[in-house]
Amino acid sequence: MEKRKIKNPWLHREGYNCFGCAPGNEYGLKMEFYDEGEKVSCVWKPSANYQGWIDTLHGGIQATLLDEICAWAVMRQMGRAGVTSKMETTYKRPIKTTDEWIRLEARVTETRRNIAYVEAAIYDMQGNLATHARCIYFTFTPEKAREEMGFEGCELEA
Repeated sequence: MEKRKIKNPWLHREGYNCFGCAPGNEYGLKMEFYDEGEKVSCVWKPSANYQGWIDTLHGGIQATLLDEICAWAVMRQMGRAGVTSKMETTYKRPIKTTDEWIRLEARVTETRRNIAYVEAAIYDMQGNLATHARCIYFTFTPEKAREEMGFEGCELEA
């Protein structure tokens, strides 16, 4: 399956400054996402700006990365926007801020009415699982997502 970049549906929306995915947020993570069929992925560059312990990516930043990719998996795979209801994060090994990149993946594993269950993971440069998360997402109706969030879907770039 080829991976294709997901267009950010809020890029030109006034007031958009998401810490996770807004490219113009000078303090933000500037994440970009790709559709890989059954999962959404992101390759991200850690830096010392986001460290906890020396040369180690802060656990709160890891949780933010995972929460953000879960939201994008819900948007892309379900065509709906929503909010995190619950998140369980397991840290298995440290992630170095000196690594050139890390890889994140997420997929919706189950849906029940307006609830989405999502699993996500962060892998280090060697492909080792570093952090895992399970999220429960409350999804909005398409009408509410459009009215309150300006969400009309996640298209793919050509």
